[in-house]
Amino acid sequence: MERELITSLYPFLRRIAAVAGSVDVEPDDLVQEALMRSLRKGPISDLDNPLAFLRKTIVNLASNQRRSLGRKRMALGRLSIEEGWWPSYPADIDAILDLPPRHRAILYLVEVEDVPYAEAAEQLGITTVAARAMANRARKRARAALEVAGG
Repeated sequence: MERELITSLYPFLRRIAAVAGSVDVEPDDLVQEALMRSLRKGPISDLDNPLAFLRKTIVNLASNQRRSLGRKRMALGRLSIEEGWWPSYPADIDAILDLPPRHRAILYLVEVEDVPYAEAAEQLGITTVAARAMANRARKRARAALEVAGG
């Protein structure tokens, strides 16, 4: 039963991992880490809402990795590593990638997956009001980044 449940959830988990995770991290790695952490606590089938629990775990892991990557970049910057070795993306993608993982996740769930705010909020472990506010802040931040890049 666990195998079938994981197999059925995997595509949904991989998509949220691809959106919430850094471009430097493979989505499958995030999903596998979330699954391993969850399985250490017990069977996934025992969870009330396995998809929501695992999505929240993936977003938290992505946030942790983003902080870690930021510390590494700062340390490398102090070593005066040559500019230009970080990947470069068009401004619209950079604007989205610069958003924190939770902001990317809420936009993905609401805009792409068409999940209602209440459900998205539950999956990310926040209130519906917080989910709406987070999505609005993410949209404004992405718009502002695009305006700066374009003008």
